[in-house]
Amino acid sequence: MLLELKHIYKDYMQDKIVIPVLKDINISIDEGEYVAIMGPSGSGKTTLMNIIGCLDRPTKGDFLLEGESIIAYNENRLSDLRLNTLGFVFQSFNLMPKQTALDNVSLPLGYAGVPLRKRKEIAFQALKRVGLEDRVNFRPSQLSGGQQQRVAIARALVNNPKIILADEPTGALDSKSGIQVMNLFQQLNDEGVTIIMITHDANIAGHAKKVLHIFDGEISDEPQKGGSLK
Repeated sequence: MLLELKHIYKDYMQDKIVIPVLKDINISIDEGEYVAIMGPSGSGKTTLMNIIGCLDRPTKGDFLLEGESIIAYNENRLSDLRLNTLGFVFQSFNLMPKQTALDNVSLPLGYAGVPLRKRKEIAFQALKRVGLEDRVNFRPSQLSGGQQQRVAIARALVNNPKIILADEPTGALDSKSGIQVMNLFQQLNDEGVTIIMITHDANIAGHAKKVLHIFDGEISDEPQKGGSLK
């Protein structure tokens, strides 16, 4: 088992009132799976993604990665996990606007201490992997939305993460670019990359091999009857 969440709860405080966001979440994901977590706005899916991505901590419960509990990891160890085990793809791309595609992709390698020349070699290969070897010196403003997202995917891949976390990866794209990005995720999954994707869109979730549905902080294998995902 690559990843397990056991009885995860997440509460927030608002004006001294406890607001429950996640309620007894239990998820198991094997290496090589392609999982979509689908739910409407306010369902808790982004909070869940932040916990899986080690960007937030649960209020209660256990989180096992490759069989080891990481719930008590300090921030330095969590940072190492985010750098070396997890790759992130966001709806808004999160690219550095003044940096080239090559420099954007090589950024995590710099944090990992990889020498400059090697960084550029690895970043170029990652861009080639997503079909952008002819755009290495382009800045984000010179790229289409779909190309920017492919740069973001290349950046997520450079440290060979075990898991790619994609949060609404096509939300800022037109339909044609969205299809291209989803085809790329399918290709990566076919190559053995584990993908966990958050979405509110049933068409996007349909690309995954397994779909989990989250409503009001609770998760199930089945959509809520009569519920709307818009």
